[in-house]
Amino acid sequence: MVSRVTTVAFQGIEAVKVDVQVMVAPGNIGMQIVGLADKAVAESRERVQAALHASGLSMPPKKVTVNLAPADLPKEGSHYDLPIALALMAALGAIPADALEGYVVLGELSLDGTITAVAGVLPAAISANSHDKGLICPHSCGGEAAWADQDMDILAPVSLIGLANHFKGTQVLTRPVAAIKKRLPGGPDLADIKGQETAKRALEVAAAGGHNLLLVGPPGSGKSMLAERLPSILPPLLPRELLEVSMIASIAGELSDGKLSSTRPFRAPHHSASMAALVGGGLKARPGEVSLAHNGVLFLDEFPEFTPQVLDSLRQPLEAGETMIARVNHRISYPSRIQLIAAMNPCRCGMAGEPGHTCRRGERCAGDYQARISGPLLDRIDLRIDVPAVSARDLIQPAASESSEVVAARVAAARERQHMRYKKAGLKTNTNAHASTAIIEQAAKLDAPAQALLHDAANAMHFSARAYHRILKVGLTLADLDGADKIGRIHLAEAISYRAASTPFARAA
Repeated sequence: MVSRVTTVAFQGIEAVKVDVQVMVAPGNIGMQIVGLADKAVAESRERVQAALHASGLSMPPKKVTVNLAPADLPKEGSHYDLPIALALMAALGAIPADALEGYVVLGELSLDGTITAVAGVLPAAISANSHDKGLICPHSCGGEAAWADQDMDILAPVSLIGLANHFKGTQVLTRPVAAIKKRLPGGPDLADIKGQETAKRALEVAAAGGHNLLLVGPPGSGKSMLAERLPSILPPLLPRELLEVSMIASIAGELSDGKLSSTRPFRAPHHSASMAALVGGGLKARPGEVSLAHNGVLFLDEFPEFTPQVLDSLRQPLEAGETMIARVNHRISYPSRIQLIAAMNPCRCGMAGEPGHTCRRGERCAGDYQARISGPLLDRIDLRIDVPAVSARDLIQPAASESSEVVAARVAAARERQHMRYKKAGLKTNTNAHASTAIIEQAAKLDAPAQALLHDAANAMHFSARAYHRILKVGLTLADLDGADKIGRIHLAEAISYRAASTPFARAA
């Protein structure tokens, strides 16, 4: 007799159906797992046997064969423990075999028979719901799975015994409730920053349109403080964005207690990060920082200190909004629509351009340091801002500064205008930065003075085609912040000034 249980294998954030088949037959005593399983799956044999023994069941003195079909699909992870154990229990008659037909199962087993958390429960639940099946998952992941559908049949047992009792009718497992992480008050606020009004304005523009931003200034000028306060003025995730972000976090095993968060991701990897850590990859092609920051912010401090090859690997995700990881046996795509915020010193000594400072290496110090950032990558950054050192007057007698709550209200209003604009056009885009060039040209509506200004600036600064359209996008965001229906000359002038800032970099555009 062959018993079957359905589980999943993960390819990116997609859950692919896997059929777990168990046969108990005469032969050499033992358990054999076949079906292109990795080391973690092969070790399931020991965990399953120990968990069954702790639950009061003993392995039959026969040959047990476990087949994970399709056999040519790589199987990775410890979430195959529970489906293998349940299929074996069904083969032994401990659980009715037909009771498992309507479920997708995943979970890791402890040696005492309890079921522990695994990664990927949310994508598995969404896949199961699309196939009109229920889900059996660990108790600690139940709140995560409940987001798939409010009417979906979900069982989240603590142990094998509890699940067996549920199917026997001696115990009832209650459906888990969708859990969300509350946003804690009192986080970083823009009001904490003294001075730097120009940088704050640029940060507001970047937040309103989802634009990439480069902050250039000496040490201690507040670049990192500004970047860390960007999430405080960003609007919460939309429902569709929330599920996308949470599916990636679930695959990476970063959903604590199965709770989803409506706060936009903010990832700040160290500059020693490898290419696989930043864009994804490795042995199992896991998502990298750029995918974990999807629909949020990727902050790269000490920008030129990253390896040039690692920085250039960001070019495709920034342009396409996804990361494609190609391997010999599979090809995986992760969503990677991010807002890049970078911060750097103007030179290696950090003080180039500051009044009263003379670098012993001269212009080479700044030139060599800035040359670590390639022109094509720099061309994808919409706003470039000089962040000068804060004056003693700003520190001793600071002027009143707007709070993040006030700025966030203006950002939310601008984003709502963008949402309605692209919704009328039948697009899923929510920000100007990620809109197509055709839509931007149609929405720009430049008058004759604005067209003349843009034409003169493009000739003088040698803008690329990408830079031209990104200036239009920033100008449209400035118009949205002002509540204007079209881009005025003043909006275009401000957008060009952001592109022209940090003059050593302007040549790369």
